[in-house]
Amino acid sequence: MKPSSVIGRRAFGIVGGAARLASVDLLRKMHCANSTARHFQPLDIAIERGASEQRCEPYPPFAGSAEHKLRTFDAIRDFEQRGVLAVALPCFESHLFIDELQANTSVVVVDMVAALFVHIRRRFPFARRVGVLTSPLLCERRLFERYGARVGLDAVSVGVKDASALRAACDALIAQGVDVLLPATTDSALSVQRLGALAVPIVDSYAAYAQHLITADHRKPARQVTLGVVGGVGPAATVDFMHKVVRNTPAVRDQEHIKIIVEQNPQIPDRTDHLMGKGMDPTLALYATCRKLEDGGADVIAIPCNTAHAFVAPIEARLRVPIVSMMSVTADHLRTTYPAVQRIGLLATDGTLASGVYRSALEARGLTQVLPSAAMQARVTRAIYGARGVKAGFTSGECVDDIIAAIESLLSQEVEVILLACTELPLLFPQAATVSRRGRTAHLVDPTDVLAKCCVEFALGKPIGKPIAKQARAPVESVPVEYAALAARVERGTAFNAGVL
Repeated sequence: MKPSSVIGRRAFGIVGGAARLASVDLLRKMHCANSTARHFQPLDIAIERGASEQRCEPYPPFAGSAEHKLRTFDAIRDFEQRGVLAVALPCFESHLFIDELQANTSVVVVDMVAALFVHIRRRFPFARRVGVLTSPLLCERRLFERYGARVGLDAVSVGVKDASALRAACDALIAQGVDVLLPATTDSALSVQRLGALAVPIVDSYAAYAQHLITADHRKPARQVTLGVVGGVGPAATVDFMHKVVRNTPAVRDQEHIKIIVEQNPQIPDRTDHLMGKGMDPTLALYATCRKLEDGGADVIAIPCNTAHAFVAPIEARLRVPIVSMMSVTADHLRTTYPAVQRIGLLATDGTLASGVYRSALEARGLTQVLPSAAMQARVTRAIYGARGVKAGFTSGECVDDIIAAIESLLSQEVEVILLACTELPLLFPQAATVSRRGRTAHLVDPTDVLAKCCVEFALGKPIGKPIAKQARAPVESVPVEYAALAARVERGTAFNAGVL
């Protein structure tokens, strides 16, 4: 992808900072390189002079210091927010931490030092030793020796304190048998024309960098996938999901874990209340939260709330990144893990049942949902929303008794797999994989864990499965009476709050 801002133009940002004269020289040489290019392209070039001018700070930061890194990053971040996709860095000292800059931004930070050594390799194919005129600090850090080794060149650096010592430094390097000279400070790069005749060629550093900026195809570097999480629906379920992402990640040190952005927003209106015609529509709040995650750099979004998926379709249609469907990945898991099972017990909120999101996903894979009776569903609701329920912070006592009773009722309907299809319910059974009552056994499946595993696999390079096309419906279990009206609305495609309106 070539950097562009408006149609037909290439957009670049130049981070000047302390190297202000270098920025101006680079700008001039970019226009010169573009005017003589085989294919002329209009350019949009912006120069960021750094925060020191805005803050009236009298001294530039020490090269390579934390302040230097943060100022440079702020300038790059500003370009990123303005839509610039490639940034030039004419400050040689900034290349001490260019890898850190690139790892923390989505724009391409075009490596000047790497471009210069590639230029030398191509322009002077017989050169073996490169004499580098640089600062004492970069000489001490052996920055250019590392870059030279990457392309098979032997770099010999000399620290030059000021422009008056440049000629003597050139002569000293030539005496050491260098084949070409590379100015690698702002002063030396701007003083090439004043050095006079030399026994070996000398590179015009900013001209070579400008040529590279104009002609090269600056692609975004590969980076680790960032997972965005819509949190707060509910808060404890978000923490549980995060724990399961960490637990399912094959990492042996911190840096091997997945980068995650969480927008913890418990103020999103209750999903079930709206689906049952009693509360505000959460669609806009969910969408705003997803947009924050998208703007923050998320590559994929997870919503650890089953009921919220009833509102996902119009939201995902307006996003640039996908939302992992909890229903689809769970139904795929059931079909793969339990191929002989046809009937799936479902413990969920009234809103999830009314929306039919699981019924659609299961039926598309030839599976049938089995629901608790109306009386047992009332106990499920109490276990989730009651005064001593999971959302109130309880994970033992009455709420567990209610869910066990609901599980027993599903076992009596001869189901072999039961979905804990509310993200609060797995908090009641953190270790349970099966449940047995009165001689019957069923597997408990946790959609939160399935979602976490799918997100980890995506971050490691496995694509998310596409939703399965609708198939002929399997026989449908009878719907408890209190869900019948809302289920009928779903079948007709009527809005959930049509009755209220």
